[in-house]
Amino acid sequence: MLDQDKEYPKETESRSVIRFQDCDPLRHLNNAKYFDYFFNAREDQTTQLYGVRPGDIFQKYKAGWVVYQHQIAYVKPAMVGEWVRIMSRIIFYNEDTVVVEYYMTDDSKVNLKTLLWTSLKYVEVGSGMKRKHHDEIMAYLDKISLHGQNFSEMDINSRIKEIKEYLKKQYS
Repeated sequence: MLDQDKEYPKETESRSVIRFQDCDPLRHLNNAKYFDYFFNAREDQTTQLYGVRPGDIFQKYKAGWVVYQHQIAYVKPAMVGEWVRIMSRIIFYNEDTVVVEYYMTDDSKVNLKTLLWTSLKYVEVGSGMKRKHHDEIMAYLDKISLHGQNFSEMDINSRIKEIKEYLKKQYS
């Protein structure tokens, strides 16, 4: 799936403009639309950086990931016409679960707008039964995941603080 000798980015990034049709009457990005922006960015990013499309895994292994939980925090609104940055990374995985962390900032990456954690289970196509990741999938997850995070001790509010501090240090 991936070249085991190659180093891959752990965090992916893309740039997007907030579209008028995705906003509420106050010109804020509609809460439900954040998911579309995050998921579309992740799909584009993983295809470009890792050469893997979600459909490839479904087809090869007759299995794939389904969402079973979201945790989202709307920190600052994304506004119509505004350019934003969308970052994503895998912050946890085990034999049958993956947690993807998404966050959105302003274009300069100074202000955090939204943080999303999406938890996914690996299931068989057709039956929908939970199954363990295949060995090749585990190797893939190991190559592209952010290591050194103790997810069991993390909470979303503390993570917001960490990301804000990181952005301030890096980009202010």
